[in-house]
Amino acid sequence: CGIVGMACAYIIVLSTQYFTDYVYRPVQSIAEASTTGHGTNIIVGVSVGMKATFVPTITVAVAVLMAYHLGASTGIGNGRNAGLFGTAVATMGMLSNAVYILSMNNFGPIADNAGGITEMSMQPEKVRDVTDRLDAAGNVTKAITKGYSIGSASMACFLLFGAFMDEFSEFSGLPFRTVDIAVPEVLVGGLIGSMMIFYFTGLSIAAVGKTAHDVVIEVRRQFKENPDIMTYKSKPDYGRCVGLVTSAALREMIFPGLLCVITPILVGLIFRFVGESTNRSLLGAEVLAAYLMFGTVTGILMALFLDTSGGAWDNAKKYIELGHFGGKNSDAHKAAVTGDTVGDPFKDTAGPSLHVVIKLLSTTILVAGPLFIANMN
Repeated sequence: CGIVGMACAYIIVLSTQYFTDYVYRPVQSIAEASTTGHGTNIIVGVSVGMKATFVPTITVAVAVLMAYHLGASTGIGNGRNAGLFGTAVATMGMLSNAVYILSMNNFGPIADNAGGITEMSMQPEKVRDVTDRLDAAGNVTKAITKGYSIGSASMACFLLFGAFMDEFSEFSGLPFRTVDIAVPEVLVGGLIGSMMIFYFTGLSIAAVGKTAHDVVIEVRRQFKENPDIMTYKSKPDYGRCVGLVTSAALREMIFPGLLCVITPILVGLIFRFVGESTNRSLLGAEVLAAYLMFGTVTGILMALFLDTSGGAWDNAKKYIELGHFGGKNSDAHKAAVTGDTVGDPFKDTAGPSLHVVIKLLSTTILVAGPLFIANMN
């Protein structure tokens, strides 16, 4: 089972590298699409991100099935518990190389900042070329670590879902082994779970857009009031821009964070009282199970799409900057910059945030579990 988890991680790493490294066709197709304008860059970038969900999804599905049935065949406890144990071992196998993944994740921002320092200190073009290549490699490593993260989260959430059903069985004293999505209330819970992922993603991206708008206005103000900034005779007020971004990062995520915590509690409580009035003591638990399943699956796919498309857009720009399709300052480069700008909130804000949301769904419901069981007395 541990080897299954390791193999799953390795396949996800290879898949993510294929879709985000500019030596492969997907990123090159985005760069090529940039030659015909900004719109085609966005269209092809979105399509690459969507197609990139196929291999990781199939890989995780096969890994979960193999680990579960291998565990069940060991005879440790009953079949279900043994299957969950096998899945847990596979998850640990996947996490066994986490130290390497963390190192790869740290490489990305280091290379990115090196490029920024090179540009700000007006180093020769050859130095910037080196840091650009390092930055492109860093984009791939960051995308790989995000794909790995979402893959391990997928397997961990399967275990948490098993714990969720066991907890509600324990609290209610009733067997809780299946969830029937043909029940209208249960289907509604699933729809709300999927909707919450999209709404959270929209809030995250909107927060980046609003903050970017404020920063652009501030930069324009400084250029207007101090023209010497453009000729390097005067330094800009960096602190003002940093302050805007930092305060917005904290302020703008308050509502999305509350949304993720409060929504499952409200859904569970509402359908708990519906269950009490209709003599269905586990209705709240069943609705939350659908909320958890639909929300987790939607979040996994959405995070894969956002992480991969953002990295692909970034490296398509880097590919053009290396001299392809006209190189820097060409029309293709301008279109690629637009794609990179769209991809940044995808891969650096919304995507990584969903990794946390997926785990938060299970944790919140498990902690507040007793609240959602109807009191039939």
